[in-house]
This record gives sequence, C-alpha cells and structure tokens, in this order.
Amino acid sequence: MTGRGGDLAGRGLDPFGLPGWWSGLRRGGRGPDPALAGALADARDTPDGEARSTELERIAAHADATGDDRTALAARFALIEAYLLHGQRWRLVEPVRRCLATVERRPDLLAADQAEPLRRYRRYAVEALLGSPRVGLDQARAMLDDLAARAADDPAVVAELRCRIADHLGDEPTARRWYEHWSTADPGPVGGCPDCAAARRAELLAGWGDHRAALAALPDSPHGGVDCTEQPERTLVAGLLSWLRTGEPERAAEAHVRAYRRHRRERAAFPLLATHLRWCALAGHPARGVDVLAEQLPRLDRPHDDLSAMEFAAAGALVCALAVEAGLGGRTVHRPAYGVRPAAELDVATLGATLLGVATALAGSFDARNGTGHQSGRIASWLAERPAAAPVPLPPDDAADDAADDPPDDDPPDEEPRPLSLAMITAELDRRGDRYAVDDRGAVTGRWGEALIQFRQAGERGEILQARSVANRRLPADRLAEAYAFCNAWNHDRLLPKAYVHEREGELLLAGHVATDLAHGVAPAQLTVLLDAAVDTGVAYAEAVAALP
Repeated sequence: MTGRGGDLAGRGLDPFGLPGWWSGLRRGGRGPDPALAGALADARDTPDGEARSTELERIAAHADATGDDRTALAARFALIEAYLLHGQRWRLVEPVRRCLATVERRPDLLAADQAEPLRRYRRYAVEALLGSPRVGLDQARAMLDDLAARAADDPAVVAELRCRIADHLGDEPTARRWYEHWSTADPGPVGGCPDCAAARRAELLAGWGDHRAALAALPDSPHGGVDCTEQPERTLVAGLLSWLRTGEPERAAEAHVRAYRRHRRERAAFPLLATHLRWCALAGHPARGVDVLAEQLPRLDRPHDDLSAMEFAAAGALVCALAVEAGLGGRTVHRPAYGVRPAAELDVATLGATLLGVATALAGSFDARNGTGHQSGRIASWLAERPAAAPVPLPPDDAADDAADDPPDDDPPDEEPRPLSLAMITAELDRRGDRYAVDDRGAVTGRWGEALIQFRQAGERGEILQARSVANRRLPADRLAEAYAFCNAWNHDRLLPKAYVHEREGELLLAGHVATDLAHGVAPAQLTVLLDAAVDTGVAYAEAVAALP
C-alpha cells in the first residue's frame, strides 16, 4: 500500500481515505485511470466550496469521455455527498441520474452495501423538487417514477413523495389519497426514522387544518430510529401549533422551549425554525419571537434550501407584524453583512418588510415553476394569522426536562450524549486554550506545533467528525517514492492518523486524516478524548515529517 489516496483500495479505503466506496467500486472491469484517481483524491482534500464541486464535475465528465465508469461513479458519489453537506439538494438530480444510468449499464460496479445509499440519494433528488424551484417538475416526476418502478419493497416512500408533491402543488384531494397509502403502508428501508415520518405526516395534517388528527399521528414517546438523533425534538416541533390550536398551550410552551434549546444552534434544524417563530407569534410572545429572529437571522443568508428560507422569512415577517402591533416596533435587530450587502441595524417594521419581500419572491418562484398560486396563498394565510388565546407563561430555558430524561444526581451533565455541533467543537478547543479560526462553512482550523489541523462536520446531518492534519514541512516532488515509503510505514505501525501524499505545484504535501461517525451523538467528555487524540496524533505525524532527512 502507498500513502496516496488513490492506491489505498487494498485496505478497503477510497481515494479520499474513507472506508467503503472505493473498495466496492473496484470490482469488475478494468481498473480506474490512475491519473484521474489521483485527481479525485486531490479534489476530495481541497477545501469545501464551489471550486471543489467544479473539480469533481470536471473529473466525472473526463471519466465519462474516456469510458472510465468507475471513476465517474466515484466522483459523482463524492459530488452528491458534497451537495448534501452544504445544503444544495437542488443540484442532486443530474449526478443521481447519471449514477443510476451507470449502474444500470454496469451493475458490477456497485457493491451490495452501496445500493441502499443510492436509493436514499434518489429519494433526496425527488425531494429537491419540494425544496427549490430550480428543479423541474418533469425531472422530479421522472425520478419518482423510476423510484416507484424499482422500490416494490418500499411502497411507503413512494406514497409519501407523491403525497408531499401533490400537497406542495396545492392538490389537497390527491395528497389526501396518497396520504392514506402512506399512513397504512409498511415502512421500507428508505423511509428513514419512523418517528420522523410520523412527524412529517402530522405537519401535513396540521397544514390542512386537521390539528386533532395531527396530534393523533404523533408517537406517544418518540425515540427515533436506530440512527436518528433528531428525536424527540423533531416530534415536539411537529405538535407545536396543533397543541396550541386544540387548547393545550402549556404543553406547546414546554415543547417549544425544550426543542428550541437544541435547535437554536443546529445547522440541520433550520427548516424547523419557521414553526418556532410562528408559535411565538400565535402564542402571544412577539418579544420572544423577535429575540429568536434576531438570533437566527444570519442563517437566512445560507439556508437549508429555498423552501425553508421562504418559510423562515414568512414566519419572521409575521413575528415582526405582531411585534409592531404590540408596540415593539422601535426595537432594532442587527443584520450582519453578507456578500456585497453591508451590515445594518433594522427596526422591526423595516425588517418585517424585508422578510416579506424575501418570502413573496420565493413563493412567486415556486408558483411560476408549479403553475399554481398555492405557495403564495399559503404565505398570505400565515401572515393573516393572529393569536387565538391569551399567552401562557413560558417555562425557563434552563428548566429540567421530564424526570425520566434527567440524568441521575451522580451522573455529570458531560456524560449526556448529544448531536455533534460546531459549538461543541469550539467549546472544547476554548477549554483547552487553543487558538483557532472558523470559516463561513463551519470548518475550524488551527496550528499546533508542526501541524495545521482542521476540524469539520461531514455527513447528511453533520454527524461525522473529520480531522485533517497537514505537516508544515513540504518535500520536493522528486522525493515522491520516499514520501510513499514514509506513509506506508506510518500506516503500518500506527492507527491514527491515516497518512497520504498530495503533489501540488512541484511540492509534496504530507497529510493525515481521522474520521469518527457520531450518528448516535457524543458526550462532551467523549469529544474531549477525540479532539485530544486528533491533535496529539496529528502533531506527532507532522513532527515525524519534519524529522525526515
């Protein structure tokens, strides 16, 4: 084995230094083009962003032109993962379509454990229709028809997607017919967490005004599926407005406070913030709504998708309108600079007008694509809502959850697992006294001794902790064989980090990589161990590079 990512397949690693994909894609046919495999490894190690996606697209297109199906498939899998990581699901349709066409032609290229992820990607590509008007109706329907033809063992996911698309277009009778199929079908492998599916059903029913039916659809004690870290807060948000409308405002208040305590800092929770804002407005807490809006406003510049941006902006406009009616129009909210837009202090009325413009523009884009006026009408109905009852007191934000959820008295809070977040990473580095910088993509970079180390979250929900270390010392390109030998020896003798070589502009960069899957959450004490290990091993690796002759 060698230190270069493209040559690690013998150890079951892909060109990116991660397990699984490449080892499966090697089976059958001729081997991948070594030059393209190396370019793919280099692209995977470049900083996240548009340049990386562009390079992956270039590699996939070049592989198509040369008939290298393996590399084309690997590049598009990497491209799909990059889009998912950065909330660009609207871009999934084409790479997923090309992956499916390649696998149809060459089924031997796909390992058995890769079939289910590809099915999930196909679902995400269909859902992209709901999230962005940039996806064509015909594209999504063709993808859904293909999914239906291939997913005989998962009728629930097909019924769900047909139901949600009909609802999105404003065809409630059709949506209700598919809802019956969805709610009675056995869940399949692509449906995800059953409690989260129940929450999505409850949200549909609440949108149709069936609040009691929505509450009946929710699980009594949500715990999520095996790999779900979104519960029970996901279910609590799904019930917020229905509890309020059915005469249980105290329960709704407790659910809002408990769920927002978590969602306030989770990047993946952005689509749920609109419900939190609407609840604040309709429960008679416009001041809290303005507080939430001020705290979350920067996230509107980098939204999860267009639909969540539209809903957040509409809910924010409602909060501002009710705040003005309550005499809070003089409050100001800081809107940070973004791109060419300067920072500004906006009074509540002006902010509300700005958000209304964002919401109506996005709703108009959806309606233009859909050929209906449903989304504009939905936003208008939100803005016409008013509180239905007197406000109830909010429980304190630091209130203990139900006794069943409380840790034992002798069990410190740091032992409680929670979803990985940027705040947890930076808090631990602060505790260590380290100096670091955080870029606009949430990557945390610092220098420790001879190593430059970057921590970032990967995966669909940011559940994977990745640590990349790069040695300060560079080697000349003519020492490539020596660099490979060094990385071979390091990987043979040590577990962390996995070492590899990149050649750039006549120099060799020796880098290391550590990835830890934290899908079930991580306790702060555990994160301490992981970060300490990543820093210590990264520094040791860089020092070993510095000690080379």
